[in-house]
Amino acid sequence: MIIYIRSRFYYTQNNRQKEKYAITICNFATSNIGMGQNIYEILKRYWGYDTFRPLQEDIINSVLTGNDTLGLMPTGGGKSLTFQVPVLAMDGICLVITPLIALMKDQVDNLRARDIKAAYLYSGLTRHETIVTLENCIFGKYKFLYISPERLSNDLFLSKVKAMKVSLLVVDEAHCISQWGYDFRPSYIKIADIRTLFPDVPVLALTATATPQVVEDIQEKLHFKKGKVFQKSFFRPNLSYVVRYGENKIQQLIHILNRVPGSAIIYVRSRQKTKEIAEELRRFKISADFYHAGLKSEDKNRKQQSWKEDHCRVIVATNAFGMGIDKPDVRLVIHLDLPNSPEEYYQEAGRAGRDGLQAYAVILYANADKVKLEKRIRDMFPEREFISRVYEALGNFLQVAVGSGMNSVFDFNLNTFCKTFKFPILPTFNALKILEQAQYIEFTEEVESLSRVMITVQRDELYKLQTDDYEKEELLQCLLRSYTGLFADYVFIQEDLLSRRSGLSPQEVYENLIYFSKQHILHYIPQKRTPFIIYTTPREDLKYLSIPRNVYEERKERFSHRIHSMLEYVLHDKKCRTQILLNYFGETFNRECGLCDICLQQKSGELTSGDFSRIEKEIYKLLQADKCSLDTIIARIPFSQEKIVETLRFLCDEQFVQVKDGLYYI
Repeated sequence: MIIYIRSRFYYTQNNRQKEKYAITICNFATSNIGMGQNIYEILKRYWGYDTFRPLQEDIINSVLTGNDTLGLMPTGGGKSLTFQVPVLAMDGICLVITPLIALMKDQVDNLRARDIKAAYLYSGLTRHETIVTLENCIFGKYKFLYISPERLSNDLFLSKVKAMKVSLLVVDEAHCISQWGYDFRPSYIKIADIRTLFPDVPVLALTATATPQVVEDIQEKLHFKKGKVFQKSFFRPNLSYVVRYGENKIQQLIHILNRVPGSAIIYVRSRQKTKEIAEELRRFKISADFYHAGLKSEDKNRKQQSWKEDHCRVIVATNAFGMGIDKPDVRLVIHLDLPNSPEEYYQEAGRAGRDGLQAYAVILYANADKVKLEKRIRDMFPEREFISRVYEALGNFLQVAVGSGMNSVFDFNLNTFCKTFKFPILPTFNALKILEQAQYIEFTEEVESLSRVMITVQRDELYKLQTDDYEKEELLQCLLRSYTGLFADYVFIQEDLLSRRSGLSPQEVYENLIYFSKQHILHYIPQKRTPFIIYTTPREDLKYLSIPRNVYEERKERFSHRIHSMLEYVLHDKKCRTQILLNYFGETFNRECGLCDICLQQKSGELTSGDFSRIEKEIYKLLQADKCSLDTIIARIPFSQEKIVETLRFLCDEQFVQVKDGLYYI
């Protein structure tokens, strides 16, 4: 059954607000699924699975019985199904709060591909788009509305959400609500305020990583009432954690990739480095590509798809890669640069071996890495005086007067800003993030959205429209044939597709869409890709700027603790690496995993990773000067013969060292 509902939307012409009407088409056959459906039927119908993964069903049943629930599930554990399935068995709409715009889009696209109605709101949308989306939520068109936490305090959102029939409130990346978490965001604190509007609606909080302190803090900040916590063990029995020491990381990287077959992810810290490493791998005949947040959307999708379909074996990426990626057969995750915390490392390493088969999480460590990691503390928390200078310069750059600018949105180019004021880029970026934490601004990086169109006249009005211009007539007809729902909501379009189907050039398509937009026949928002700044308070006089201690000093202390915990994990040469990670997350794990490099070394004669590293270094120093016999090597290196022989045997087996006629060489 299709029901037609008349929905209001607005546009401004000559400074006068005019009211128009659009037909909203609500297909209740797919969107209003309603109560009473069996969760197994829903799982089978929309996802094609017969059974749930461990913990999923427990969380779903807790949600369906109205409990506030916290689910801790490692990366790849299927968190999204724990709210998507129960919501399809309930009446009303689910509000999903998540900080990642890219993840919002991926999940909405995945739901729509399954014929499940979903939408998302974020800071980069126009007011008009936001109103249309919220009105459609009120009228029941959508089952899921994904929103960024910043939108929760928006007056327009608050006025509309009260009219919605909300069935569940979901908080994704819930560790962001805790100041003890590794990615605290002040905007998450406002989530509890939304609960007062829907006192009987349960909340489901989800995260992949959280220490015991963060688990308690999440429940407190979200005002849990008789909450339930479901936690899956952080232990991955098929994942071998390894740290390899050495100065020549490229040599080790190529060696590992040649020894371990299968799909791989290599994580680095800079965008430039992703490209350089990928090119180096291709030089050694290893299929590789690079990925980072600065790429165009179509390039990201193409590279990601090529890797997922095994046309490309290795993807070299920043931490922008991985969110929402479901590739179960990744055999290797290698970190050339250290992450900032065990939480980040566990999430990224956990993308290996989701199929349950043997996989490896490897860190390549050189002596300089310790200095680099500790330098990040200074970069992440520049001096207070520098933060003040950045805030003052920002207001001047954007031409915002003191006392004004609240809720104003500005396109923002960080490189241009830094060049204008001769600021270093990394400390400036982090100064802006600290100002965001202090709730003076909102800084959103590199938002990219496809072009959108919505027809703003009624259907019969459009059909009566006469034009002698063949190009314009052909484009309108092509638009109507190519896309559905244009009268009800903004629809993502591709100008290239319209160009091919209409026979017009891309430029002609663009110019005609602009023409129709100016004539108020449709509203066209061209593709745009730019970071932006929003002033969340009026610009302050510099003497009143205040960065609270909990935003600066306390966060700096916690960041420093996580940095040193990461170093402790890497530099430990006696304790099982799985134990170190699990104990960090508060999980008791007293036995050795038997899989990590430490456990394997202990099994092979107590040659510790520290001993191995020192012996390896001495061997290389000797062999760089000349070929040596075994007796010479044993005589020159101050370690036991057994350990030297074992190290040499390993280096020869791995072909780092060669032997001929009783002489070793490299």
